Amino acid sequence: MHPTSLYERLGGIYNIATVVDDFIDRIMVDDRLNANPRVDEAHHRVLPPGFKYLVTEMVGEATGGPQRYTGRTMKDSHRDMLITGDEWEAFIDDFNQTLEKFKVPQQERSELLVIVESTRDSIVVGPAS
Repeated sequence: MHPTSLYERLGGIYNIATVVDDFIDRIMVDDRLNANPRVDEAHHRVLPPGFKYLVTEMVGEATGGPQRYTGRTMKDSHRDMLITGDEWEAFIDDFNQTLEKFKVPQQERSELLVIVESTRDSIVVGPAS
């Protein structure tokens, strides 16, 4: 039997957690994101291990795994950051760099990007530059 869920095709929670670990490390130091003082402040207020835990939970659930996301909504956790469209594009660029690093196959990459893009309207609230 072939694995069917995206979760299974990605190799389960250990692989997902490894990719999330790299991705969060990448966005935490991205000058394109930290140029926004509200994002920079959040990156210093929220400790990476907890952030990585919640994102891993979220990706596990969103890809069909047994995990359940226990954090705040995307709207609630990003509302005050005034994230712009350009910052979103930098975030997506970081995401793609991480997926490339781990050689995630194109089909799974596309499905992951659809999931991530589905959160855009809850995250991007600032004006376009």
